[in-house]
Amino acid sequence: MEETIFTKIINGDIPCHKIYEDEQTLAFLDIHPDNEGHTLVIPKKPVEFVWDLDSETYLALMSTVQKVALRLRDVLAYAYVHERVVGTDVPHAHVHLVPFDVTTQTYTPEGLSAQAEDATLEALAARLRFE
Repeated sequence: MEETIFTKIINGDIPCHKIYEDEQTLAFLDIHPDNEGHTLVIPKKPVEFVWDLDSETYLALMSTVQKVALRLRDVLAYAYVHERVVGTDVPHAHVHLVPFDVTTQTYTPEGLSAQAEDATLEALAARLRFE
């Protein structure tokens, strides 16, 4: 598989606003967030589609998705976390987690959002980071 932006993030060639990492997965803030806390959770194994992951890696990915979603809900002032598996934007398996609250908004992404300020993302990552 060809090297992707996610592979470069995993290898440390491109910085990210990491909030969680273990041996098999990585979670970091999306630089084009649909809402505050929009996080990408990826397996470190370079497979294009989530559904093509081996069972062990798939279970590790979904375990991290759950852990991070609960963290987003606990730390941020949103009642819900939208989970989305699309796979068309980067050819490396990934899951989007987007916190939202139905009392203030509905979750309806409409393409690429504006790029967030680096300082804003870093401050948010510091709040969300598992230490």
